[in-house]
Amino acid sequence: MTVRTADVVVIGGGIHGCSTALHLALRGLKPILVEKDYAGRHASGVNAGGVRQLARHVAEIPLSISSMAIWEHIEDLVGDDCGFDSHGTVLVAESEEELAGFRARVDELRLRGFTYEELIDRAELKRLVPAVSDHCPGGVVSRRDGAADPFRTTQAFRRRAIEKGAEVIEGVRVTSLSRAGTVWRVETSDGPIEAPKVVNAAGAWADRIAAQLGEPVPLEVIAPMLMVSSRVPPFIQPVVILRGRKLSFKQLANGTVVIGGGHLATPFRDENRTVLDWSKLTTSARTVWELFPVMREATIVRGWAGIEARMPDDIPVIGPSSTSEGIYHQFGFSAHGFQLGPGTGAMMAELIATGASNVPIDGLGIARFSRG
Repeated sequence: MTVRTADVVVIGGGIHGCSTALHLALRGLKPILVEKDYAGRHASGVNAGGVRQLARHVAEIPLSISSMAIWEHIEDLVGDDCGFDSHGTVLVAESEEELAGFRARVDELRLRGFTYEELIDRAELKRLVPAVSDHCPGGVVSRRDGAADPFRTTQAFRRRAIEKGAEVIEGVRVTSLSRAGTVWRVETSDGPIEAPKVVNAAGAWADRIAAQLGEPVPLEVIAPMLMVSSRVPPFIQPVVILRGRKLSFKQLANGTVVIGGGHLATPFRDENRTVLDWSKLTTSARTVWELFPVMREATIVRGWAGIEARMPDDIPVIGPSSTSEGIYHQFGFSAHGFQLGPGTGAMMAELIATGASNVPIDGLGIARFSRG
C-alpha cells in the first residue's frame, strides 16, 4: 500500500483545520488535511457567524485580538470577503443590576490593558439598536466586531489552502495514530499518511484522538440551535447578544433574522445528526418577541443545529500535546470558535514552524485536565 507523506497532517476540516492548513502552506510546509465528511459540514459551516471579541474569557483575548486583525483584511488572505461586515456587537443589559456587572467587567479589562469593550448608557444603546425594548438601561459594545457567512468562510480557507499547496482529503476517516520512528503514522480509511507533526482539529471527535495519546479530556458533545425568520424591513445593524437570557441576534442583508444564543439540540455524533428541541426554540423566540417588538409579526422559517465540542471551562484546548512530541491540539471551542479561526490557524502554523508563538496561549493547554 502506498504511504502518503506530508510535513503536517491536520485532522478536521472546520475553519480551524482549514485555517491551519492554509497558514502552514503559506510558511512553505506541505500539509495534508483529512476530513471525515466535507469542510464546514459541522460547527464551522452552520454556526451564527458571529465575529466577536466581546465577552470573551481572558485566556482567549490575545487570540481574539490577533484574529480580528486578520478578519479586517480577510479578502487579502483568502480571496473572498466571506460576507464579513463590521457593525459591532452589542451586549444588552436588561436591568441596572446586570449593567453594574458589565461595568465591573469593562473596568477589569481596562486594568489589563484591553479597551475594546465599551460601556454604553441607555441613549447610546437606543442609538445603536433603536428597536430594542425601552426597559433596557444600557450595555457594552465592541465596535470593530461583526459577522460573516460561516460556510462561505470555511470554504474560502479550504480553497485558498489548496491553491497554496495544501492537500485536502474529504470523506476519509482517521482510524488511529501511532509512532513510526521519527514520524507519526496516521491510519485512515483511504490508507496511511506519515508526517512528523499532526494537528488534532477534529472538533466534537477530538477527544477520541486525544485519548489515543493518553490525554483523555472531559469533552462534551453539544449542538447549539439556530433559527431564521421571514424577511422583515431593515431595523438593526449590530449583532446583539444577551447574557442573562440566551440570545444572539442579527439581521442579514436579505432581511431575514438569525436567532441563536446557546439553546441546545440533542446530538448524535456517530450518526452525524441532531434532534432539535422546539420547546427551547420557543423560549428563544419569546425572548426576541419581548426584546424586539418589531419582530412580533415575523415567522420562523427554519431551525438547525451543528455538532461541536464544549470543554468544562468553556475555553478551547490549544497547544502542544502533553504526552506526545509532534502532536498539537486545536479543539473544544465551546460554541464560540468561529471568530478565532483565522488567528488560531496563523498561531498554530507559527508554533509548528518555529517552536514558539508571538500570541500567548497561556491557560489553554490540554495539561489543565490532567493536573492533580
